[in-house]
Order: sequence, then C-alpha cells, then structure tokens
Amino acid sequence: MARLDHVGINGRSVCSLDSGQVRIDLENIHRFDVLDRAIRLVSLTFARQLAFAFGHADGLAGRDRVSPVLAAAKTAGTPFSAILVEAGDGAEQRPLAALGRRLQPALERILAKHGVLRPRRTELARLHVLLPAPGSAWLGLSVPDNASPWPMGIPRLRMPSQAPSRSTLKLAEALMTLLTPAELESTMRPGQRAVDLGAAPGGWSWHLANRGLRVTAIDNGPMSPQALATGMIEHLRADGFTWRPDGGIDWLVCDMVEQPARISRLMADWVASGRARRAIFNLKLPMKKRLEELERCRRLIEDRFRQNSLGFDLRMRQLYHDREEVTAYLAPH
Repeated sequence: MARLDHVGINGRSVCSLDSGQVRIDLENIHRFDVLDRAIRLVSLTFARQLAFAFGHADGLAGRDRVSPVLAAAKTAGTPFSAILVEAGDGAEQRPLAALGRRLQPALERILAKHGVLRPRRTELARLHVLLPAPGSAWLGLSVPDNASPWPMGIPRLRMPSQAPSRSTLKLAEALMTLLTPAELESTMRPGQRAVDLGAAPGGWSWHLANRGLRVTAIDNGPMSPQALATGMIEHLRADGFTWRPDGGIDWLVCDMVEQPARISRLMADWVASGRARRAIFNLKLPMKKRLEELERCRRLIEDRFRQNSLGFDLRMRQLYHDREEVTAYLAPH
C-alpha cells in the first residue's frame, strides 16, 4: 500500500495470510499501461509475483473447468502470449496447485483454439489464472519485464549433488531473480574476480566457481572439500569486516550473520568506493519491525553513495529459498 500511496493510486488491500496472497482493489486507476508503469515488481521486496486483475471466473468445481476461464479471458479484449496457472504455496493450497498443473495444458489447448492464446506473439501480455479457492479463479495480466517468469514467482531449483550446502540455491535464485538474463550475461563472466565474505562452508563460493569466477573466500571457519575441489577458490582465514583486496573486484557476495545495518554499511562502502563493481548480500532482519529496519538499511546505503556523489541501483527481495532473510543486489549507476 505504501508503494501505491507513493504513486498516487488509491486502493484497499484484501489479504489471505495463510495463502500468502494479497489482492488490492483499486479505486481510481484502471488502465493497465498506467499500472504497469507505476507498480514494478523489482521495487517490491516481499512479493514474488505481480499481475493486474481484470476478471473473475466461477463454476470451476464441475467437470468443465475450462469454459468459465475462457469466457472470462475473452473479456480482456486481447490475446495472450502465455498462461500461468497459479495458487498459494501453503499446505492448504497444495490441492489447488495440483489442480492448476492439470488444468494448464487443457487451458493452453482450448484458448489457442479460440485465438485467445498466441504463443508466437511474445510482445503480448501473459494471462495469469490464480486459484484462490476451489471452484473459482481470478484472471490477471502482466508483461514479462514486470512479473516473474515462474508460476507463483517460484523457481523450482534442484540441489546440485556436489554443492557443499543448500545455501548455493539462495545465490542461484538471487542471480535469477534480482537480475534480468541479459544483465546476468553481461555482468557475470568466466575469469572474473569475486570475493565471498563469510564464505564457510562454501555454498556461495562453489556456485560462483562453477560459473567460472575466481573466488577469494573470506572466513575464519573451514571450507568444505567440495568447494576447494573446484580449484577456483582461495580460502583466507580473516575477518570479513576488516579484510580488503589489493585491487578492485567484479563481484562481492556476503552471507554473514550480523546486524543488517552493519552489513549495509559494509556493502555500501565496498561498492561506493569502487572496490567491488556490484554486490549481492543477505540482511537478517528482526522478526519485528522488518519494514522499519529495511528502510534504515536503504538510508544507510543512500548516505554512503551520496558521500561520493554517486547514484546506485538497489534491488531487494525475499527469496523462496531464503524466506527468513532479504537478499539485495547493489551496483552504482
């Protein structure tokens, strides 16, 4: 709601805490292009998916679940490039998610037959079919650059067999979520230098090494044999808050357990000073006053960049594979 207030859009939120779904009924803006410019997923820290609703379908409890969705989809007045059938991620919503997986191919087949789905028209908006409860669906639309490509915004990642810890999934999702494919391709390349602060046992270092980066892992604790076996990681037993490299590096990553304000100052100093071109880091927010602490971290980073008269790009997201923290990407611009 704070984001809507900031852009002058009035609305009323309808929350479902068990499902993790939030619907916002708007009062004064109904044009998709205006909403798409005003509300960007990249600026929403605690949202994994974003769609702008235009219709509702009932009668999905019978044998024919496709026809009600087809009728509602036609009211949008535009064809779609893809369909994402979505449901909540909680235990109570698992039957709905299973229904969605069964419903997806039937919807794609029938909507394509009626000209509502045109997969080759990639410039078209995508159709979201959200199943909030048995027998009904909300329909919405999104464009690829303002929504997650995965249903419910969840990349289903497999744990690599050689990874030293599950933390490698956190960095993998962060890179996929916080950067576009084009940004990732242009900014992370084999042969680059990276530093991993608080590296042990080496899940993040291992992921970077497997992307071809040469990693300096900083931690007083031991690194796992799987990480060191890559031959791309140098382990230095040192304090992550005081150690500095001899020259500049391409990537800084940090997953240290420390106060979020202290981590924010450290990351801002590395990037604003030019020691690191860009950084990805975790913030361990307190259970209470998470938003307040997050805004405090934003201000600390802004103050540090202002000292060097620099602008910055800060993106924050609560990831699916790291729901206890907030992960951030930071770069100058």
